[in-house]
Amino acid sequence: MFGPFAAGAAPVEGSAAPALEARLLDGSAFSLAAQRGKVVVVNLWATWCAPCRAEMAAFEAYYRKHRDQGLVLLAISVDEAKDEATVRQVAQPLSFPVALAHDASFKGYGRVWRVPLTFVIDRDGTLVKSDWYGNPGFDEALLEATVTPLLPRRR
Repeated sequence: MFGPFAAGAAPVEGSAAPALEARLLDGSAFSLAAQRGKVVVVNLWATWCAPCRAEMAAFEAYYRKHRDQGLVLLAISVDEAKDEATVRQVAQPLSFPVALAHDASFKGYGRVWRVPLTFVIDRDGTLVKSDWYGNPGFDEALLEATVTPLLPRRR
């Protein structure tokens, strides 16, 4: 079901984040390597996943508040290719980029067998949070506590 993410162990926090590339819904390309110097949050989600959809409001609010501070947020839908229209409909109001799993490559992120799933990468390309599985307590305050400390630019 989750083809590009089918095998492998999750990466280790504190190590270099594995490569990640995707074609976004708008047709542009995303490369994690090109985001060096920014804090990157990658969220794996699906339209059929109620907790995933609930998290989108927190991600949207957090992203709008912090995007000018060097934050990049990428949402990758693990929906089937045949459900692209539904993904586009759900993603339409979002201000951050969205890609489909079948248009993404990041085998080094481990086997995706549950969603929502989030990874956080610091400005140096180090994986700070790996295999962060969504839960009912997930909200903007949790993002503030986890991601915001990474945002200040180093001097």
